[in-house]
Amino acid sequence: MAGLSLFQLLPFILGGIAILVAVGLIAVGISNSNQADPLGDRLAEYGAQEQVAENLEAIEMSIPFSQRVLLPLMQQIARLTTSFTPQQALERTQRLLDLAGNPSGLTPSIMWMMRFIALIGLSALMLLLFARRSPTMLLLFGVGGAVIGFMLPQMWLSSKVTRRQQAVIRALPDALDLMSIAVEAGLGFDQAMTQVSTKWDNELSLAFGRVIREIQLGKSRREALRSMAESIDVADVTSFTAAIIQADQLGVSIARVLKIQADQMRIKRRQRAQEKAQQAPIKMMIPLVTLIFPSIWLVILGPAAVSLFKNFF
Repeated sequence: MAGLSLFQLLPFILGGIAILVAVGLIAVGISNSNQADPLGDRLAEYGAQEQVAENLEAIEMSIPFSQRVLLPLMQQIARLTTSFTPQQALERTQRLLDLAGNPSGLTPSIMWMMRFIALIGLSALMLLLFARRSPTMLLLFGVGGAVIGFMLPQMWLSSKVTRRQQAVIRALPDALDLMSIAVEAGLGFDQAMTQVSTKWDNELSLAFGRVIREIQLGKSRREALRSMAESIDVADVTSFTAAIIQADQLGVSIARVLKIQADQMRIKRRQRAQEKAQQAPIKMMIPLVTLIFPSIWLVILGPAAVSLFKNFF
């Protein structure tokens, strides 16, 4: 392999990149297919049009190749991957998926399949890119690529969790203000949550909509609110749900509780903004010291260093 030229390695490099790109596409395709049955939809379409198909094979062949062949293959790989994964790891992954809002309908088996595919693909890509290096360096790059590839999907999922929690924290004070106004205007607590769910389109409104649907399906308000708090895992949301549950148990006015919670959330938001403003000078020190100061020193001391070098050497 050490004697291969860059032109000869180009197809392998492109193949490794294609594997990494395919990880995301496969996950999206599988997650979308988990939400709908293409064969059932096609049968329903034929039934609605009152057209009789020649046979089931014709209907199956009308389904895209990715759903007929690639989807079952990827599902088999996902089941095989899950069989080698500890149950605790699957439960932790499911917990992260719940905190991330179950993006694209992903499941723990699909996430672990993505991690193993990224591990193999990135490791192979690093081995091909650094094929001319020594065996020790080649092994180091291969292991490093495998570790990075294995961790990339997990890092992506963790970033989704963080972004969702930050979005909920930003939207909560305004949502409580709207709910407080709605309750004071005569609506009930559930109707106030419905107003937030229908008028807004963010992570908090989606969580409120889920609570309303669970209540409509027969779940108690207390259980639905606790489930929402667990699925978001934000201290502000936990405090809000605990206050509402306690007010519901003790018979306290919901409007007063919502008003107090809205005032507290606005104070917390102002405190967070002040904290970030105080952290800004410290964070600016890193680019100043590493990027700006060396350039200034080079401009100021550069001519003097050149003159000293000419005079003494």
